[in-house]
Amino acid sequence: MVQAYILIQTEVGKAAEVAGAIKVIPGVTQAEDVTGPYDVIVRAEANNVDELGKLVVAKIQAVEGITRTLTCPIVHI
Repeated sequence: MVQAYILIQTEVGKAAEVAGAIKVIPGVTQAEDVTGPYDVIVRAEANNVDELGKLVVAKIQAVEGITRTLTCPIVHI
């Protein structure tokens, strides 16, 4: 299982709407609108890195109002 945090920037005033839309996407375990340089932080999981990439590109980035994403895979050292 691969897990990652996805940091999202949105159009002005769209953070809550984007977080709400992302929460229902399969593979997303958490989505919160936050303050700071990013507007939404998502925690997601997939069976492997390829599936995680597909989740981000095909589903999360397709949500209206998103301007940029940064995916940060979780590592256990």
